[in-house]
Amino acid sequence: MDIRNREDIELLVNEFYTAIRGDELLGPIFNGVIGDRWSYHLEKMYSFWETVLLGNHTYSGAPFMPHARLPLEQRHFDRWLQLFDQTADRHFEGDIADDAKARAAKMAVMFLAKINYLKEHGQFRPLA
Repeated sequence: MDIRNREDIELLVNEFYTAIRGDELLGPIFNGVIGDRWSYHLEKMYSFWETVLLGNHTYSGAPFMPHARLPLEQRHFDRWLQLFDQTADRHFEGDIADDAKARAAKMAVMFLAKINYLKEHGQFRPLA
């Protein structure tokens, strides 16, 4: 079954971030930055993906900015995508699920390119 509604988005996001939180590579980064604000982060992610995948404009913001100061490298984005794709494939199949994976892949490339640009131009200020 494909992604059809907000409930499906919530399932995808909840399962994905459960995997992230427990991941050896990504868990310490996400848990360290988000701390006890996971419910806020998850709500924001529900809205983001609902807007991107279903066209219901419930998200506003700049998705890159919260990531701009994180010490992320290619291996982090590779793992992020692996977990995202595994989660999507475990629960969904269809055009929207495929679109979700494609958009996640494009986002990873864009975010890494922006972080690398900031590093190369001496504008990267990692979180302490």
